[in-house]
Amino acid sequence: MVSLSRSDLADLNVFLTILRHGGFRPAAIELGVTASALSHVMRKLEDRLEVRLLNRTSRSVAPTQAGAELAARLSESFGQISEALAGLEAYRGAAIGTLRLNMPRDAARLVVGPVLAEFAEKHPQIHLDIIVDDRPVDIVAAGFDAGVRYGTSVPMDMVAVALTKELRWVVAGSPVYFDNHGRPERPEDLRRHSCIRMRVGDDTIFPWELGDGDALVRIDVGGPVTANETEASVAAALDGVGLCYCLERRIEDEAREGRLEVVLANWTSTGPPFAMYYPSRRQSPPGLRQLVGLIRARQGL
Repeated sequence: MVSLSRSDLADLNVFLTILRHGGFRPAAIELGVTASALSHVMRKLEDRLEVRLLNRTSRSVAPTQAGAELAARLSESFGQISEALAGLEAYRGAAIGTLRLNMPRDAARLVVGPVLAEFAEKHPQIHLDIIVDDRPVDIVAAGFDAGVRYGTSVPMDMVAVALTKELRWVVAGSPVYFDNHGRPERPEDLRRHSCIRMRVGDDTIFPWELGDGDALVRIDVGGPVTANETEASVAAALDGVGLCYCLERRIEDEAREGRLEVVLANWTSTGPPFAMYYPSRRQSPPGLRQLVGLIRARQGL
């Protein structure tokens, strides 16, 4: 069994920094050393661990399978350390400054929006700069302090904190649509219905997922409209254009008012929660811990 020293922890942080940047040179710039010095550190670390962690070529650096598994575990552990240290923020006085956040529209509407008034009242010296974008963004390169994504899509080198419980995805349509076309009874029935397809951030069409575990099925639906964000999908469904696939929480009001009806209720799919994420190498930005705390309390976590 390999024992670790304090220097080993520093070298492991070097390893994560190299992976985050995808190369020695940009990692060296961040750490304020030379690329050759980082290469020397990695050689010594691999020798001590007796495991190769990186595959190196003249153009790129990528983790070996062992390196990828180690990085995933280290990111979680370093993240817990960062969160513990961030907890000291409460003892440093009031949070002051600007907090820049990037998030998809559903998260802005369902998770962050409901706590904005309370946050502004409790933390008047924090200015929230929120950019809503359904496309995946490199928050570090784009200058954001933190972002919100579905848990499974958070980069492995980030600290991630769940903001909600697991999310439920449903199929819904308007009474007008069902009067004209009937209701699907089984997932395969969707192939003969007009569906509003989903275009995700990488510009691909997302197949609708129904059910969970071994019962999960994916359906490549067809229909007259494709949308890249929920608002357009729900609006089209309300107008009777077709069926939409969305978060159950997004259409609670429409369902309660009878403007939309959830179908295939036994095939509801459970997905990962929304998570706030930020770079593990950085101290928690001003106001972020307080915002996360308000959201989690509102969500019953």
